[in-house]
Amino acid sequence: MEIRTDFLVIGSGIAGLSFALKAAKLGTVSLVTKREKRESATFYAQGGIASVLSAEDSFEAHVKDTLEAGAGLCHPDIVEMVVKDGPNRIRELMELGASFTKRTVNNNEELDLGKEGGHSKRRIVHAQDMTGREIEEAVLKAVAAEKNITVYENHIAVDLLTHSKFIEKTDEDICWGAYILDKKTGGVHTFLANATILATGGAGKVYLFTSNPDIATGDGVAIAYRAGAHIANMEFIQFHPTCLYHSKAKSFLISEAVRGEGGILRLKDGTPFMANYHPMKDLAPRDIVARAIDFELKKSGADCVYLDITDKDPAFIKTRFPNIYEKCLSFGFDMTKEPIPVVPAAHYTCGGVLANDYGESSIKRLFAIGETACTGLHGANRLASNSLLEALVFANRACLKAAELVAKDAAIPRIPAWQTGGAVNSDEAVIISQNWDEVRRFMWNYVGIARSNKRLDRAHRRIENLRAEINEYYWNFTVTSDLLELRNIATVAELIIRCAMLRKESRGLHYNIDYPETDDKNWKRDTII
Repeated sequence: MEIRTDFLVIGSGIAGLSFALKAAKLGTVSLVTKREKRESATFYAQGGIASVLSAEDSFEAHVKDTLEAGAGLCHPDIVEMVVKDGPNRIRELMELGASFTKRTVNNNEELDLGKEGGHSKRRIVHAQDMTGREIEEAVLKAVAAEKNITVYENHIAVDLLTHSKFIEKTDEDICWGAYILDKKTGGVHTFLANATILATGGAGKVYLFTSNPDIATGDGVAIAYRAGAHIANMEFIQFHPTCLYHSKAKSFLISEAVRGEGGILRLKDGTPFMANYHPMKDLAPRDIVARAIDFELKKSGADCVYLDITDKDPAFIKTRFPNIYEKCLSFGFDMTKEPIPVVPAAHYTCGGVLANDYGESSIKRLFAIGETACTGLHGANRLASNSLLEALVFANRACLKAAELVAKDAAIPRIPAWQTGGAVNSDEAVIISQNWDEVRRFMWNYVGIARSNKRLDRAHRRIENLRAEINEYYWNFTVTSDLLELRNIATVAELIIRCAMLRKESRGLHYNIDYPETDDKNWKRDTII
């Protein structure tokens, strides 16, 4: 089946939904999402959105905090643009119906702004500790009311349709849409569009332990790379310092806001340790905190450290963190009375598809927004709660540029339908699960919080062999969602490894024990593949 649309949006998190909502005023939108439309990293986001909305704060302070967290690799012009546009985007969400937590001061109601690691001021707009859910549901409701938007749930992108592959070789390639697998029927459809927007989120599932939902398999980065797009800074994988440590918790995230409200990290014997690593102690940037915990665990052999907020009033804890409180209680931990066991887990992909200030990739008519993109905002380490902000700002800017493409009404070339060739159904699903597990384990052990040349070499040899096996499997058997996700995490794993091998220093989220120092003379630049 062939489907023609003005805008093809792949992904249903805050970036994809926000773009779709704006683009629907300009033309038809096909929004593809590989599970239910609400299933995204946005939905599970706890902390909030960083934005300057207080008289005690300033754009300059937010810019400064972002640049410091980014360890010299943020693009200052992008940081300033995103920070200054933040308040406008927050107001838009509120107009859509998103309800954020407020407080009463001198009989006046105002937003209850939180504070998180790396921030010098209170600027985190939140809906208690379920901010992502509140935003996702508000935007989904608005999307449902738009007649120009067609949502395709349980559909996953296979590959992009480029001019060079299907029409003729060009110096500057052009994207005309994507092949999309309908997971329920097994059919692969041809989606043709004037503008294609990758908003598939991050790649946390490349690692054995992650705070991300199961959908985070780096699909957008992988299909863009296979199409020839430039990819940048994939070595900078952010490990969230505090995920709940419990065999059945499946890496439930304990928001950074807990530390923002006074939570203290302690060893098993109760000793606080963050003062040994950074002047901001427990509110240090995430890379510092994650490495400190990793070092303490390796030194002691313990399984976890503990996050203690028991000195706060229990009523405050239950009101400010109702979701976290209930979740911890379900696993036998009362955070009002005892410290919470926590460990680091892969959380955010700071690199991605290289995009300019309008979200445009190196391939014409192909955009990347949200966690899929590398815009220059995060540099070598993302400042807490800047991710939802980036997604909103770039969804708006990408729509402005994509609107120009639709207005020109280019003739979309004829693209051949998907061909199965001699592929047959596989009766060896165990191969997929085995390879999936192997990738995630060696990425955690060799390309995790601390790396070395030897570990990276081992990881590189393994991923080369695995990718060859997966590629052979891909061409011999009928495509399935599981196979596509395996293919994508293997591609993304290779990109992370290659970028990490190229960077001969330690900076931000990339720490190599063989190059422990930061080298501004040679490496104060993006890693581009």
